[in-house]
Amino acid sequence: MFLNRLTTDTLPTLQSGVELPQYCREDTHCAIVHLGVGAFHRGHQAWYTEQVMNQFGGNWGIVGASLRSSQVQQQLTPQDGLYSLVVRDSDQQSVQVIGALQKVIVAPQEPQALLAQLSSEATQLVTLTITEKGYCYDVSAQDLDFNHADIVSDLASYPEQVVSAVGFLVAALDQRCQQQRPLTIISCDNLPANGKLLKQVVLSFAERVNSSLVEWIEEFVSFPCSMVDRIVPATTELDVKALQKTLNLDDQAAVFTEPFSQWVIENNFKTQVPAWDKVGALFVDDVIPFEEMKLRLLNGSHSIIAYLGDLAGYDYVHEVMADSRFTHLIRRYMDDVAGVTLKIPDSFDLSAYKDLLLKRFSNSSLNHKTSQIAQDGSQKIPQRWLSVARENFQHGRDSRLLALAIAGWIKYLQGLRDSGENYAVVDPLSETFSELTTRLSDSETLVTAVLNVESVFSGIAQEIPEMVDWVVYWHKALHADGCLNTLNFYCENTQ
Repeated sequence: MFLNRLTTDTLPTLQSGVELPQYCREDTHCAIVHLGVGAFHRGHQAWYTEQVMNQFGGNWGIVGASLRSSQVQQQLTPQDGLYSLVVRDSDQQSVQVIGALQKVIVAPQEPQALLAQLSSEATQLVTLTITEKGYCYDVSAQDLDFNHADIVSDLASYPEQVVSAVGFLVAALDQRCQQQRPLTIISCDNLPANGKLLKQVVLSFAERVNSSLVEWIEEFVSFPCSMVDRIVPATTELDVKALQKTLNLDDQAAVFTEPFSQWVIENNFKTQVPAWDKVGALFVDDVIPFEEMKLRLLNGSHSIIAYLGDLAGYDYVHEVMADSRFTHLIRRYMDDVAGVTLKIPDSFDLSAYKDLLLKRFSNSSLNHKTSQIAQDGSQKIPQRWLSVARENFQHGRDSRLLALAIAGWIKYLQGLRDSGENYAVVDPLSETFSELTTRLSDSETLVTAVLNVESVFSGIAQEIPEMVDWVVYWHKALHADGCLNTLNFYCENTQ
């Protein structure tokens, strides 16, 4: 059966149970540019902005930019930028049509259009969800990776042609400097001190192309740190078909998420920003305690669930959490992390937060794939696990559980589930890891080689040699006995 698409013209046909934009989209100007306009942005920052405009009005429309693919533009442009945000909680769901996102630019196809939008006087804010690898950051050097292919290309062709987020930002700031137009740029990716990291790579790039720009950026551009939290799985074709029955319209850009949402932003703005703090976001002086809590407890747990769960044969996070062995492992991991490495205000109920995380992971209506979380592990592990391992070592605590997690990741890099099923490893360093896992067959040499990949582990093998022994131990167990039998042994010995 043919269904009309969700558009401005078909909005009035939706039933009363669907929440619609409460402002006039035609009269709303765009003041925000978002780089990396994927599902997470649409389920998080765009939703907060929608709440602001619904309640308080204002010209806070969003121009989204895809830095690689045209898929999101193809989904949204025929729908006038409209999409449904579906909140699922077990067998309950609510649907809200989001209108804040008004245009999508595909950067490789329209680089000058994106640069013009970033440089525009109307633009007050730039937000980013480009994933960890999008920052072209060299962890070991703690600076911009000047050997990254995109950065090499951008520096060679600047400013006529850029492809990286960093290149676009600096080219836009170059123009804004000439017109004396300040800017606030907010990273919304899961990186420690993400605002400081973003500022570092921007300044390093600017220093190479126009050193006089650096001083202006320091004075007129702010890079607030932020912490974002909401589980937004990739939308599936089954999700789209189920929503068609609810809407009686076709929405190819729909996003599905959970009820929980959190956004903590450093109160460091050079321009006006939406009143996000009036719709649930927090403006704070110091984001770090919230950031570390989320990175280490939620994201760190997610990575364990992804690698070990996938090895065990589970496709979805809620399936992993239905296994009591994993529940025990994740709770023990969170208790270990919270015991020493987190500096949370006394008023914050950390125990309740851990309970909430377990409940969120167990939400069976989300269908969050382990394979989705498992992507780009080399970019995620340093901030999720290694900082914890270092702090544990400093406090005289062992890191056996983290060693098991790392061993699980190394085993995952071999691309083979315990059942014998093959899968693709998606990682910026996949060629490096494929060469190692193909060439090295025994646990000791393979683990040692992987732990000496400097861009990921930054000398941790030399800092904590006993952890290397534990990673080898667990990798041997995973290889010989499989994931579930290894977890049986772990649970029996950690009651």
